[in-house]
Amino acid sequence: MIGKYFKKPGSEHGDRVPPGQRLASGFPVLTYGETPIVDRADWQFRVWGLAKEKTFSWDDFMALPQSEFTADFHCVTTWSKLDVKWVGVKVTDFMNAIEVDPKAVHIMEHCYGGYTTNISIDDFVREENFFAHTLFGEPLPADHGGPMRTVVPHLYAWKSAKWINGLEFLPKEDLGFWERNGYHHRGDPWKEERYSGRF
Repeated sequence: MIGKYFKKPGSEHGDRVPPGQRLASGFPVLTYGETPIVDRADWQFRVWGLAKEKTFSWDDFMALPQSEFTADFHCVTTWSKLDVKWVGVKVTDFMNAIEVDPKAVHIMEHCYGGYTTNISIDDFVREENFFAHTLFGEPLPADHGGPMRTVVPHLYAWKSAKWINGLEFLPKEDLGFWERNGYHHRGDPWKEERYSGRF
């Protein structure tokens, strides 16, 4: 059964698949807790903390520059999906629409359903990171984090928060849900930063 859905990467993928990962034939769905169902008309995105507080509606977000992305996706549970196609808003374009205090060095991603995950400013504000609302040409489904999720391709996928609805800018690192429960604070797949060793 494992071979039907996952396979070892071939030599042609050696520089794209991190250690310990298998290639997924589909796009698995892993979720802790209930899947929030949020209508786009009701969706809101808030910025606060060491930033000028601001709330975006769905239309506000859609008015930002839109881009297409193709990115590899690496889950901490040892599967990877290559060449995932998304549409959304670059983090760097979003940052141009808000005002952040230079003292902010870390971010807490907040989501519908109460999920949180932490990420440093340096890891978050990169040209290749984005807020995604479209997956393979279709509106992002709820089980994959719709209506909106972050995608941070260079870190394990739990940092690509599903059902995103806010960013809290912080003066120091604080830990999100999985980080408080033993996952690595950063999550670099190439270094196999899966767990912190604290259980």
